[in-house]
Amino acid sequence: MGKARTFGIGMDYSPTSKAALRWAAENLIDEGDRVILIQAQPPKADHTRKQLFEENGSPLVPLEEFREINYSKQYGLTHDPEVLDILDTVSKTKGAKVVAKVYWGDPREKLIDAVDDLKLDSLVIGSRGLGAIKRVLLGSVSYYVVTNASCPVTVVKGSKP
Repeated sequence: MGKARTFGIGMDYSPTSKAALRWAAENLIDEGDRVILIQAQPPKADHTRKQLFEENGSPLVPLEEFREINYSKQYGLTHDPEVLDILDTVSKTKGAKVVAKVYWGDPREKLIDAVDDLKLDSLVIGSRGLGAIKRVLLGSVSYYVVTNASCPVTVVKGSKP
């Protein structure tokens, strides 16, 4: 077994971010690795924990606490059984340490902040597969992160509808 690594997984609960989590669980994460589920809430979100942690993001929250519905409500997150099941499986079968962190602001910037703050060895994110025009108008989170992150970034494309 090599040195334990720290992986970040960008999560917005979209089908593509869940695909990225599944891909990382199946292809990347090994025994002893640390997995940090990174979530960016809109800057205008008003949740009880935002006032405490808006500047640097929430503390790292262990899977056991993250699993609780009250945690999700305090941070304005989606309580998603599918995501929790994948994280539980990674924790139990691969012995990975799973934690979550919440940021408030533009997901592009917050994912880049997370790379440096959390000293990630790698980041895995989903891609909505925007066409060229939509990408120019809306901006692509995955493109921004790939071009600005200081660690390797894996972009997992969602399946075509």
